[in-house]
Amino acid sequence: MSHLRTLLRPATVLALTCAALGSALAADTPNDYPTIDRVVYVQECMATHPGPQFEMMNKCACALDAMARELKYDDYVEMSTAAKATSIGGERGSYIREAPALQKDIKRYKELQAKVEKGCFLGPAVQR
Repeated sequence: MSHLRTLLRPATVLALTCAALGSALAADTPNDYPTIDRVVYVQECMATHPGPQFEMMNKCACALDAMARELKYDDYVEMSTAAKATSIGGERGSYIREAPALQKDIKRYKELQAKVEKGCFLGPAVQR
């Protein structure tokens, strides 16, 4: 029995050390985005960048991680929403397309998106 305790002690120490290190690293993660937003981003990215599922899932997750290092979550929500809303037709869409402040954010978002996609080896998006 004491032999078993001797074997378990290093394993327990190792497990606790790994858990502590993991939580410390997670606490240092800048601009952590909610899981649901990460999932939606990766799904949309995979839809616009077809390819082998596992490969594209990893590349799209890489792109979002890079985006999260560059943008606070609230800024990401505002910029990505404005960028998506440019496709709205009629008067509602024209408000977004014609607002100079929004155009600046949309341009910055699209430039950042292109940068992170290139850095994660994503090819050109397929138009849908």
